[in-house]
Amino acid sequence: MEKFMKWMEEKFVPVAAKISSQRHLVAIRDSFISILPITMVGSVAVLLNVIFRDLPNNYGFPGFAEFMAPVISINGVVWFASIAILSLVFVISLGYNIAKSYNVNALAGALVAFASFIAFLPQEASFDTTINEATVHVTQWGYINLDYLGAKGLFPAMIIGIVAVVIYAKLMLKDITIKLPDSVPPAVNKAFVSIIPGVVAIYVAAIISFLVVKLTGSSLNDLIAQYIQAPLLGLSQGAFSVVLLSFLVQLFWFFGLHGHNVLGPILDGIYQPALIANIDHISKGGTVDTLPYIWTRGSFDAYLQLGGSGMTMALIIAILLFSKREDSRAVAKLGTPMGIFNINEPMIFGMPIVLNPLYVIPFLLAPTVGAIVAYVATVLGIVPPVYVAVPWVLPTGLYAFFATGGSVMAALIALLNLFIAFVIWTPFVLIANKIKEK
Repeated sequence: MEKFMKWMEEKFVPVAAKISSQRHLVAIRDSFISILPITMVGSVAVLLNVIFRDLPNNYGFPGFAEFMAPVISINGVVWFASIAILSLVFVISLGYNIAKSYNVNALAGALVAFASFIAFLPQEASFDTTINEATVHVTQWGYINLDYLGAKGLFPAMIIGIVAVVIYAKLMLKDITIKLPDSVPPAVNKAFVSIIPGVVAIYVAAIISFLVVKLTGSSLNDLIAQYIQAPLLGLSQGAFSVVLLSFLVQLFWFFGLHGHNVLGPILDGIYQPALIANIDHISKGGTVDTLPYIWTRGSFDAYLQLGGSGMTMALIIAILLFSKREDSRAVAKLGTPMGIFNINEPMIFGMPIVLNPLYVIPFLLAPTVGAIVAYVATVLGIVPPVYVAVPWVLPTGLYAFFATGGSVMAALIALLNLFIAFVIWTPFVLIANKIKEK
């Protein structure tokens, strides 16, 4: 164990720390966090329509759904202004964060990313219409297809946004800009300085978009969705991927690195689009039984972050029930109010759990077992997949209940995981008592 710990500290941790601080990965992570208000309001609208429309219709109360029709329509407008255009919101946030990381005009970076993303969207729409009682196929220029602006557009938004803003930022840093006299007001000078880098970045995006369509007959968005996004999302739904990521989050935390930050580009970049796709499916009238993805970003929080990473709410309970160590009990008492809301830094660094060989086994094992239990329960249909984005600070059970649209079984599975974690943590708390006695 000592040799393994030394190897991890010398080889593994520095590499992980370097990856976690890579500017583009940090920008992706921060961008997903910053659009959380938009994701949340769209999820609330979808959840309310499940309550006001879907449940009454499914259980024989269509009159209530008709009565709530105005509210249902308003929720539809909210969805249209949030989840339906989430890729647009995300690419603006991404452009801002990347430009900020290069210390150049962040607002201009956001606008460049937005314009470059639009440049890659298909500009024609084909549809059938009726003219003089005859069906006519029409192709019209000047449309933006909503399908490219939701979950389907998140991966293209990542790639296009990063490339476009890096071009913009590099030109800014090389001072390839319009020079104006010092007498010009700062706001005007700031805008003019960004013109040449912005024009170049957007033109590069437009030229690439034109060439891709001419050479392949498809937009870059379609190609990315088909050959990058779909395979990655497919791999993400496997049991091995879910369990491995759950384990790695804990492993990073054990060495003092924020596991969710290190793996944020994967957790948010792959599983967040799955969550948005599920939300989108329900909002368009789909059923829970036909949700496209069984495991989403919220699934990790619903079933594994019980009191925080490592399911430390179970550790707190075990300490308060069985620990004879005053130091452990003091930390647990202080950590309880925050642990209820899944904030567990007091436990991680106060016990400490970081680099503590006594607690490494339960810290890694509890969430791994929890991932297996929750994944199997979802695959078997015992609980529905997570399809509502809810605040991560909701206590154990409540998060799973709301994230699955009000599934009592989901709440019970979360509580079952908490009990399993308690069973795993308890022997090590008892061992800690003996260590203290010696």
